[in-house]
Amino acid sequence: MAARRERTHYLYLAVIAAVVLGVAVGFAAPGVAQELKPLGTGFVGLIKMMISPVIFCTIVLGVGSVRKAAKVGAVGGLALGYFMVMSTVALAIGLVVGNLLEPGAGLRITEETRAAGGQQAEGASEGTVDFLLGIIPKTLVSAFTEGEVLQTLLVALLAGFALQAMGRAGEPVLRGIGHIQRLVFRILAMIMWVAPVGAFGAIAAVVGSTGLDALKSLAVIMLGFYATCVVFVFLVLGTLLRLVAGVSVFALCKYLAREFLLILSTSSSESALPRLIAKMEHLGVSKPVVGITVPTGYSFNLDGTAIYLTMASLFVAEAMGQPLALGEQISLLVFMIIASKGAAGVTGAGLATLAGGLQSHKPALVDGVGLIVGIDRFMSEARALTNFAGNAVATVLIGTWTKEIDKERVAEVLAGRAPFDETTLLDDGHGPAAPDGGGAEASGTPHRPAEEGEPARV
Repeated sequence: MAARRERTHYLYLAVIAAVVLGVAVGFAAPGVAQELKPLGTGFVGLIKMMISPVIFCTIVLGVGSVRKAAKVGAVGGLALGYFMVMSTVALAIGLVVGNLLEPGAGLRITEETRAAGGQQAEGASEGTVDFLLGIIPKTLVSAFTEGEVLQTLLVALLAGFALQAMGRAGEPVLRGIGHIQRLVFRILAMIMWVAPVGAFGAIAAVVGSTGLDALKSLAVIMLGFYATCVVFVFLVLGTLLRLVAGVSVFALCKYLAREFLLILSTSSSESALPRLIAKMEHLGVSKPVVGITVPTGYSFNLDGTAIYLTMASLFVAEAMGQPLALGEQISLLVFMIIASKGAAGVTGAGLATLAGGLQSHKPALVDGVGLIVGIDRFMSEARALTNFAGNAVATVLIGTWTKEIDKERVAEVLAGRAPFDETTLLDDGHGPAAPDGGGAEASGTPHRPAEEGEPARV
């Protein structure tokens, strides 16, 4: 076991080396670097291929093992309420910082930039009704083939409640899905070995296509946005996490360091979604809470996107010489938060949402979106990192409020005494798919810490 963990340690060192090499190639040979983009796209595609099976297995096992449907509803309702409050807080912070910095003042817009902004606005927004109808898949299996997170969530919830209603008759099905989950996580662990290749291609391409020129004049909004995200995660979320759960946000971020590195190299929070599910379960949060909070949070808990939309809107308005009044700022950004649901994790989705929101509320500002196109890839990373951190914190908080978290287990894991198994992405000692149907997940209760001296089961 130690040897296996050591190999995965070298894997993530290779990812760091690949990122550095990608930056070097991007500056040294921009033309060649841009041709490497398919490497990053292919890796993210492999990860996204696994998201629907991971979400389905996790939610069905979580919901199906809970005896009372009301418990699942309580978790979902609490999660949605929390997401709305935190999105509002993120909006407020972005508004304050954006109004203080006035980052767009003094910039001039060119015709080429106007055209880039118009392209982003084409078909960027959809109505609330279309969004809600889009949650319903065309068939029971199309949610898996089309890779829609919310559609998969709906199908998994229906299957989980059906198995719940079946009682003992549904237990063989639950055990079977548990075995499938183990297979899915094993495949995911295999895919992770090509992470250095994907990271190298993704970083090289963005550095090669962007260069330094575009960054110099836009450094204020980039640095302001990064600083705002850091303040939100470590001050706002960190304080809440400490007061409610007694957990250090720094310890949690250290535990999730490899996932943050993966997001940084791919600029997509979806690339780390399956690993977040596995790690939150390993941390000691119960399966129902993880299964509902994480996938829902990826569509509704977009703290980083909220901050981005706020600051980017103010930036564009300033750059176009049409600053927004406070009332206009609030109405525009509330609309954008609603329009952005379901867009988490997709590179460029924040930019499309920004363009669509401006098109709907103040079309004269759409041309200014082109100013951000050059640096959006770098801001996308901060968005994804903040969204990911927000969902990790939310899972621990919801688990604490619903008393579905093993605090002793949390302390053991964050202290490094119960390391995560990188080879299977499952805690085999407490896994959901034990042949006898036992284990903590089978009853929907949180993990228990391993007894001292207890042998690991692989």
